[in-house]
Amino acid sequence: MRHFSEIYALMRRRNKKQYALLSGCCFFSVLLITAYVCMMRAPTVLNVLPEGGDSRKQVMMVFTLAVIGCAVFTTYASGLFFRQKSRETGVFLALGATRAQVRGELYRELGVISLGSCVAGALLGGPLAWILWQAFRLAVVDTEEMRLVFDPRAYVFSLAFSAFVAAMMFLLGSRSVKRTNIIDIVQESHKSEPIREVPRWYGAVGIGLLALGGFLGYMSSFFFIGILHWYPPEGLTGIFYIPALIGLYMILLHTVVNGWNGKKKLYKDLIATSQMRFQGRQTVRNMLVMTLLIAGAYFGSFYTPMLGTGSMIEYDTRPVDYVYNFRADQDIPLEEEVRALAEEYGVTITDFAAVPMLRLAVDGEAHIEEEGPMGTTWRAEYKEVMSTELFLSSSGYEALTGEHVDLAGGEIRGVVDTEGSKLGFAPDKSLVTNYLTGEQLPVTSLEPLRYDSLFARYVMNDADFAALGAGLTEEWRETQVCFNVENCEETYDFAKALFNEIVDRSTIEVAQFDGWDPVVRDQYLAEEGVYFLDRENCAEYGFTVIDYAQRDSSAFRLGWQYMPEFRILDRTDFVKTAAVFLILFVFVAVVCFSAVFVIAYTRCMTIALTNRKVYDDLRHLGASNAYLRRSVRGQVKRVFLVPALAGTSLIYAFYVMIMYFNGSPAGITPSEAAGLLAALAVVAAVSVLIYGVYRLTLAQVCRALDIRR
Repeated sequence: MRHFSEIYALMRRRNKKQYALLSGCCFFSVLLITAYVCMMRAPTVLNVLPEGGDSRKQVMMVFTLAVIGCAVFTTYASGLFFRQKSRETGVFLALGATRAQVRGELYRELGVISLGSCVAGALLGGPLAWILWQAFRLAVVDTEEMRLVFDPRAYVFSLAFSAFVAAMMFLLGSRSVKRTNIIDIVQESHKSEPIREVPRWYGAVGIGLLALGGFLGYMSSFFFIGILHWYPPEGLTGIFYIPALIGLYMILLHTVVNGWNGKKKLYKDLIATSQMRFQGRQTVRNMLVMTLLIAGAYFGSFYTPMLGTGSMIEYDTRPVDYVYNFRADQDIPLEEEVRALAEEYGVTITDFAAVPMLRLAVDGEAHIEEEGPMGTTWRAEYKEVMSTELFLSSSGYEALTGEHVDLAGGEIRGVVDTEGSKLGFAPDKSLVTNYLTGEQLPVTSLEPLRYDSLFARYVMNDADFAALGAGLTEEWRETQVCFNVENCEETYDFAKALFNEIVDRSTIEVAQFDGWDPVVRDQYLAEEGVYFLDRENCAEYGFTVIDYAQRDSSAFRLGWQYMPEFRILDRTDFVKTAAVFLILFVFVAVVCFSAVFVIAYTRCMTIALTNRKVYDDLRHLGASNAYLRRSVRGQVKRVFLVPALAGTSLIYAFYVMIMYFNGSPAGITPSEAAGLLAALAVVAAVSVLIYGVYRLTLAQVCRALDIRR
């Protein structure tokens, strides 16, 4: 060999496993991030997730965790690569090679690795997202709305992450060559990463900090906005989660160094425990990343059972099979036509009630936002006319429900669901106004009524209803329809036909997004000249335009203000209606769990390769195969078990806290409790999967160390 490059190439071929590991880690990280961002930025998803909505925030939060996890993972893989390569670099320098020569060869290698792995990951990320999405469509639901369309601008995120990977590799590579002491370079690959002595109180204090940080982080938004009347800058509330991260790190340190069995197994697991301590720093970092990714993956995994279980219970507990309302100026089918349609489909209607409703203005406290030196604050300002609500007469409520309600003049009662939830609804009002005539009625709000099918309505006595209704045009009057049928589970075709009939006969004037309000609209037009929920402005402000031609889409069924509630239709089409949400969060979980498995597998194989000489020495000293296998199992088990337990416990406790503080007076409602039980079933299924990957990894580690099973 005449040239230094030829010698360098020979060494590269001899260490091809290290190059393959680095390339594979970079490729996998870029692949996952590209697939995630292609899905996340796809118009198919963005059309369903409104700008600023909770679902989009959740997806972004988990995406941030995935980016951090993959970034730490690739940084770790690069550091491992340069540690293993340090001996080779030191020998070259000791034999007279210049740093410029070594740096040049190293940069060429890194250029090929970073370019090849990142380009391959970016190119295959889009197809991977498409393949997974199509698989979900085949397995879950396949509708025209589910057609995945990519936005080329999503690759900007992929390019940015690829640039980070390449820059990080070159930075670490340059630092490894710059070392001045050749002996340090040669010995770098043999250095351990021990952890200092960790007191046993770290475990208890870590658990306390974890709980405290989770509580403070979740409640900080309520404190700033609800108590201080101040909207904190984006990301500020995340600071309050720092104690949780510190506590989690302390728990992992305690687990790696001390374990949770006290001293009773100290000597039995001496080898495994000592090896974990000697490589503890990097092991704990990997465990921390895995824990966060597992928490993010479960956050996505829990969405489906929580939504599905709650929805199924809500459908089953509805007191009425068929419920719909419409504006009085619309030609929507009433009893005679509905019965004729039911007869056509062989459906028997057992009872039918249709009563008038009034759209009246109500008072309330508006949040007036103000810009100041500390940012955006708000103050409450009482308005006699703030928005509108739908009102029933007491006789109309009795006709719909069979429940008699005695109300004196000036008394009203709001309607909440049977669990007493008041989310998104304020039943306490003190002034009701006819917006067209200006007539006002001071009212006293009594204890709310409970009836699922009439949620967010108000009830007043007949005399007040007649007086306030005088002078209202048809645009301010509505009709509430409720009826039951025999064998509801067999009436899907009738429900579909009635739904289509209602949509077909609704005019463009009522094709409004849920939340559209005529009083609020007038206020916006007077103050700002534009109302964000008007049809012509919806798209500009991140809301989906209601399109009757897309009546089976998630955006229409979840967003139309006059969407009927038919028990059999809602139950049967639930998956179709929520398909984008369900598949989106399942996709998120798949990406995060995939990252966890790869990180865990890589870390365990690294432990095996690093400790190969130790196990050879133990074998020569007389250690049995069973002892060696138990030692390896102890290390691999910690890498898998500790993050799995910590991540699962963390996110499940966080979910329980969310359910408890979600505004229901009963704390956790029966439907939420059922959802949490369904989430436990998901935990059980995923735990089986994690155990399977653990067994596979253990077998691979034993094979790498020549330990028989």
